[in-house]
Amino acid sequence: MKKIIPHVLMIILSINITAAQTSKAKKDPVGDWKFEAPYAPESYTSGIITFSFAEKKYSAYMKFTGSDYKYPGANVKFERDSVFLSLYVESEYIAIRMKLEDNSKMSGKAVYSEGEIPLTLTRVPAESQKK
Repeated sequence: MKKIIPHVLMIILSINITAAQTSKAKKDPVGDWKFEAPYAPESYTSGIITFSFAEKKYSAYMKFTGSDYKYPGANVKFERDSVFLSLYVESEYIAIRMKLEDNSKMSGKAVYSEGEIPLTLTRVPAESQKK
C-alpha cells in the first residue's frame, strides 16, 4: 500500500502539469503591429508592421508613418516566440529580430550598416484595423 500512494501522486501531478502546459495561450504574430524606433533616422521612427500566414508560410510588410508605400519583408520566420525578417529600405538591407513578450507586445532590434536600432511593437486591436 505504501508503494502505491507515491505512484498515484505522481500520476496526479503529471496530469496537472500537462493540463497547465496545454492551457497556455499560443503566441502568434499575425496581425498589425505599431512599432516605435526612436533612434532610427528621421521619418523611419514609427509605423506599422503587418504579419500574415498563408500556405504554411509567414509574410510581412512594413509601412512607415506618413507614407503609403509598403516595404515587403523577406525571409520571414516565426520560431518559438521570436520573429525574424529582412527588408530593403532605400537600398539599405535591414535585418529585424523581435521577441513576442505576449500576444500584445514585442521588442527587438533592427540591424543595418550603421548599427542597431531598438524596436518596440504593440499589437493594433482588430477593431481599429477595420476603420
